[in-house]
Amino acid sequence: MVFVKGPKEKRSRAVGENLLLKAQRSASQKSALIRKPYRPGQHGKRRRMLSEYGTQLLEKQKVRLLYGLTEKQVGKYAARAKRSKTLAAPDALIQELELRMDNVVFRSGFAPSRSVARHMVSHGHIWVDGRRVDIPSRALSTGSVISIRPESKGKKLFSEIQAYLKRYTTPTWLNTDPEQLKATIVRLPTFDDAQVNADFAEVMEYYSR
Repeated sequence: MVFVKGPKEKRSRAVGENLLLKAQRSASQKSALIRKPYRPGQHGKRRRMLSEYGTQLLEKQKVRLLYGLTEKQVGKYAARAKRSKTLAAPDALIQELELRMDNVVFRSGFAPSRSVARHMVSHGHIWVDGRRVDIPSRALSTGSVISIRPESKGKKLFSEIQAYLKRYTTPTWLNTDPEQLKATIVRLPTFDDAQVNADFAEVMEYYSR
């Protein structure tokens, strides 16, 4: 299982983007990026001029931290994206990442962050098409239905989920049923659906060096 190591909000400050790594706190006025909108460290307030490689590296780091991946995993997804015969490589990469099971659980509104979603999946709280799946990296597809295991619905982890889902806006590529606590992938996600402030073309350039 992959987790972002170290102070999570410091990671957001390092790349200059709110990566929403601390669930509700990251989306509130308590966010470290709002209180300290500059890079951590002694020279954090200095303006940073990046080279072409530096820009590519930064965008790759954003994506890696945002989705909670290792360097090896990002490289694997980028390699697969380059082999896509139906999509441009940056779009294929987005699709690969968005269709990870932990991300689908997060996007469905079942978890406040990807790290919490990963915890739910790895502990067997989430079903896919009626079967237990405990692999956060599992790739889902159109028609896949995720749901909360019936025995898990009474746990504290899910105590406020229905109230949260009523005010949560689900991406249009997902159809979430707040009453049944299940979500269906109705179409493949695109860059606009992802709403991620990262340049995936630069990420692919990084892996083309």
